[in-house]
Amino acid sequence: MIPTPPSVPVECIRIRDARTGTGHPHHPAYYEIVDPQEIAEVLALWPDEPAAAGTHEPSDPGIEFLTCMCWEHEPGGSDDPRIRELPNVMRPQPLARLLDSRAPDGIPARHRARWAAAAPGGLRGYAEAMARGEEPEPPAGIALSTAFAWQGAARENPADAASFLADAAPLRLLTGAGTAELAWAVRETDRGGLDAAVRFFASEEFTTRHPKRRRVPDTARDLLLRHARSHRPADLPVLERRLLRTPDDRVRWS
Repeated sequence: MIPTPPSVPVECIRIRDARTGTGHPHHPAYYEIVDPQEIAEVLALWPDEPAAAGTHEPSDPGIEFLTCMCWEHEPGGSDDPRIRELPNVMRPQPLARLLDSRAPDGIPARHRARWAAAAPGGLRGYAEAMARGEEPEPPAGIALSTAFAWQGAARENPADAASFLADAAPLRLLTGAGTAELAWAVRETDRGGLDAAVRFFASEEFTTRHPKRRRVPDTARDLLLRHARSHRPADLPVLERRLLRTPDDRVRWS
């Protein structure tokens, strides 16, 4: 067992998995485990006496450190007893399977399943397909305001193994949409969706569009700028520079 002082229980396991091309296509390079039961599973499978660095070839940079959630730390040396670092050793097979991004019974698969189960009803099948690693066609008839709200919805652990999916899945619904439809969605979405909308309109997916496709009606533009000014000031200069004006149309023709 990892020698963690009893007064500082492990509340978060941060995992870095830099390997590419061999894992789940929507797996992040970095994620966190905060569920107490999942933390217990990882700690129970970690070897009692990790080998000294350099005794295994090749070394596995998988788990880099454990830390209490009350502190923010980057990887690296620390004398703080609340931070327990692990040497770069080979993962024993049971632990490797538990953390395998493609294992159906692994922790990453559980995170993806929880994310898919929380998707809006009309998007659940789409979310489940992406959680399996597929690239499904966007479902028909889904309002873009729902996609904004889905991307901006608060998640219990936003840094879990579904973190990449939580951005990638709604983004696929938004990137192919026309600016006029996106602008209407800005008006119709909720507060969390408005935050996601600011991120989208400040992203390369929108800012690299032709100037004719960056013309946003005044009402939607003002909503985006007002929200950015109060909640995402770092995005404000980009929006002010890249959102072009177009005469506002307050009537939506069907």
